Amino acid sequence: MRGVLVCLGVLLGLGFAQAGDAVALAREAVAAWQAGELARELDPARVLEAGPEEWARVVRELAAFSPPPVGLEVNLEAPEVETTPVGTLVRFPAVVGSRGGDVRVLVRDGEVTRVAWVPEGGLLPGWVWSPAAAWGFALASLLFVSGLRRGVLGRWWREGWSVVRRHWRLYLWVNAVLYGLFVLGALGAYAAPELARAVQELVGGALAQIGFEGTEGRGVLQLALVIFYWNFTQGVLLTSFAPALLLGVPAFLINALRYYFFGFALSPALFPAGTFVWHVPTLVIELQAYILVTFGGLALLASFMRSEGVGRGVRLLAWVFGGTFLAMFVPNALLQLVLFLGVFVYVFNRVVQSAGGRAGLRALGLSLVLATVFLLVGAWYEAFELLYLLGG
Repeated sequence: MRGVLVCLGVLLGLGFAQAGDAVALAREAVAAWQAGELARELDPARVLEAGPEEWARVVRELAAFSPPPVGLEVNLEAPEVETTPVGTLVRFPAVVGSRGGDVRVLVRDGEVTRVAWVPEGGLLPGWVWSPAAAWGFALASLLFVSGLRRGVLGRWWREGWSVVRRHWRLYLWVNAVLYGLFVLGALGAYAAPELARAVQELVGGALAQIGFEGTEGRGVLQLALVIFYWNFTQGVLLTSFAPALLLGVPAFLINALRYYFFGFALSPALFPAGTFVWHVPTLVIELQAYILVTFGGLALLASFMRSEGVGRGVRLLAWVFGGTFLAMFVPNALLQLVLFLGVFVYVFNRVVQSAGGRAGLRALGLSLVLATVFLLVGAWYEAFELLYLLGG
């Protein structure tokens, strides 16, 4: 019995010693991270010449040691240690201004592999974590879908698909190009698997900062709400619908890059076949939402050009891309914002003054209704998939 107790004491002592070593390494890493010593300066020309292996190393560094936010204050005297399958996770309480959170340091085999600031609740608003909000979202989903059969929503739903039928060649072309770019990205992961895994790690770190880490334990209602909120606000409204208002082309270019990147990071080369099969419906349904809004933006461009002529449409697009190019050389963020807003107001005003532009804006708005339905269905399926098909 005494021998057993001695062995247990030795094992506990080793565990405490390892935890202590991890905390010490984590403290040093946080200090170096805040001093800017962990992120190395990159020479873009040398990186491009180096090839996929060097690219993978650079992406991993970006994922592991993204710069700390301005004004970050870290309490290094109150660490919390957690043993995970990928290493020892050390958390230090931290604040940026009035917002709390923690700095997380991952230590694996005596080496610090990641340092990141994660605000409390991530980048999501606090109300999305409320049980009342989750139940409200479930009720709103039922009302929204049932409303598609009659009333205003039903009329918009039918009119939206009539726009798709009227521009069916354009719709099929957008589907072929964007889904095709996703497939190209997925195939590219087979050619450069290490780079694809590094990109996947970068995406995982971004999801943790957004606030998706640990959401699986909150139930289907909460998870579906979080997925829908982020995809709708950030994916559709801000990075698809708003650019589509500027005659569609900016939204098409953004989503072309998005689809290739998604294909590369979510390639079947990186997942077991059994896992990837369950995620295919999520990809098809949610990506269709972005396709519909991109289509709506290009339908706006076509309608405007039919009414005002190709030349005027090209001149307005030149304003859009010229203003964006100039903003890249403006050192002040506020001046950049003013320049963007000025270009947006000028172009949007010209579009609204055109009969074809107004008809195109209606088509774009209807495409948003269609996209919302796809995002709702995708969010509920993905939540069920993560909790039961993959997590159960």
